[in-house]
Amino acid sequence: MEEFKESRRVFLRGAVIGGTAAAGAGLPLAGLAQQAAAAAAPAPTAEDTPAGYVFLMPDEAAFVEALVMHMVPAEGGLGGSGMDLGLNTYIDRALAGNWGKGDRLYMQGPWQLGTANQGYQLALSPAELMRTGILQTNASCSKKYEGKSFDMVTEAQREEILKGLESGSIAFDAGPPSKVFFNLLYQLVVEGMFADPIYGGNYDKAVWKEIGFPGVVATNARNIVDFKNKLFPNKPMSIADLA
Repeated sequence: MEEFKESRRVFLRGAVIGGTAAAGAGLPLAGLAQQAAAAAAPAPTAEDTPAGYVFLMPDEAAFVEALVMHMVPAEGGLGGSGMDLGLNTYIDRALAGNWGKGDRLYMQGPWQLGTANQGYQLALSPAELMRTGILQTNASCSKKYEGKSFDMVTEAQREEILKGLESGSIAFDAGPPSKVFFNLLYQLVVEGMFADPIYGGNYDKAVWKEIGFPGVVATNARNIVDFKNKLFPNKPMSIADLA
């Protein structure tokens, strides 16, 4: 158990040092959009969307909540657990908005194999990638762990699944490459930790306070010399504080 806790601490330290991970190099196949559409769950309706979520279906919400609690445990030392920080809310809102719909992505093809330095190459919006990736990950968990979905398996088994997604060793039966899906998960978790709280994550600016980040005030350049390698002594300010 200790080795799994340590691996998450390494993740948290790496997130602070390295910032947001790239969305990942695509390994798209011709017709992937059609395959994903067939495999993905239907869009949520007012009746089956859980209270507080605007995009995530109940099984997807369970996956995301388990994910953020595993990747950002309470003992990580960055202001609380993933749920305490509202990372699940940040992910839900990001997927429900224009970014999740792929409004800033070129989505007209042709869909061909890409290299690592060519950025995102899939014929899926981020929201479609998330929905399909969760479905396929839960299917992989069910096969390997006696019908259990990702949110139902043990901590050690979640660690194993996430490492398999990260390395690409888990092959989805249908849909996107698993490694690209993991990169999306990592990106959203890190963004939610360090984003302005107005977007749902970093609740009460807890992570900003923990690392001494001053917030969105545009006059911070003058403080670089005085507070280099020191915690900023004042309370961080968010967009909401300036409204």
